[in-house]
Amino acid sequence: TWPSITAMHITQLNRECLLHLFSFLDKNSRKNLAKTCHTLLEVFQDPVLWSLLNFNSPVELQKHNYLLGPALKYLSICWYSERVKVCNIEDWMKNNLQKDFCSRHENTVTDFLLEVASRCPNLLSLTLSGCGHVTDDCLSLLLKNCPSLKTLKLENCARITDRTLEAAILYGGSLQTLHVDFCRNITQSGLERVKEKRPSVTLRAERSANMIPDSKPQKKPVLEKPSRKMAQL
Repeated sequence: TWPSITAMHITQLNRECLLHLFSFLDKNSRKNLAKTCHTLLEVFQDPVLWSLLNFNSPVELQKHNYLLGPALKYLSICWYSERVKVCNIEDWMKNNLQKDFCSRHENTVTDFLLEVASRCPNLLSLTLSGCGHVTDDCLSLLLKNCPSLKTLKLENCARITDRTLEAAILYGGSLQTLHVDFCRNITQSGLERVKEKRPSVTLRAERSANMIPDSKPQKKPVLEKPSRKMAQL
């Protein structure tokens, strides 16, 4: 006969075991488990769990299934869906439907990054891909408030300009890797300035300086046709 085994409830595990268990769960599973009792909520709120955050779309930033704090070291927001194309179209070229779509989340990533800048001073790595609404001002503040940042990788971020490169020069004292791939408003002169001022930084700018920057075409003045009377003269 087998010896009887007394069933153990998950909350009877020690803190170390619970943290190890939570580490295997995604953000949604952690949040759902934390709703079951106060003990698991305390585990969910332990900063040890939140040193790394990955988001696959800006919509995930609104789920409140994560914690931001000084423990955050590695952050990635990569939006690879077809909708990226809409957000990275020049504003003056978007039709009403596209403008309406973008307006629903225009400030989502920016607002999130502003929170990171104020609450996560120990951030070491930031990767953004397809975040077409992120601005220079937002990244400048983040670079200023996260002095330990070593890696900044930007891909297909349409609004990023040489001002972000200048912020990297000014505030990125710890910066070791800087990627600005497919960022069409980055210029060759901006890249050369980074190479000059921060020669130790590993800089990559695939296609960026060769892309056509945003510039709304100026309307050409319409010349009025001379009247028939003037033509006869």
